[in-house]
Amino acid sequence: MAEKNGTKKKLRSPEEIKALTNRLNRLEGQVNGIKKMLESDVHCPAILLQVSAVHAALNSFSKELLSQHIRTCVTHDLRSGKEGAVEAFVATVQKLMR
Repeated sequence: MAEKNGTKKKLRSPEEIKALTNRLNRLEGQVNGIKKMLESDVHCPAILLQVSAVHAALNSFSKELLSQHIRTCVTHDLRSGKEGAVEAFVATVQKLMR
């Protein structure tokens, strides 16, 4: 993990970027599909089911990103003896659970 201009950066492997980008592309497609359903006057329950699917897909994306964060950033910080690593991770999880 690097810091540039006060902003933290995370170097990701090409595989990691591809997997996360694929998930986001699917999400984007699902959201566009919901827009089309709305424009086509599709019945509310059908749209709500698709919204639920988007929520599930976004949660899945978050779980994958959090998993990678734990395996890389958090582990690196702990092994490096970085002060506050656990507190920073707990704060991140608490924000996610709002």
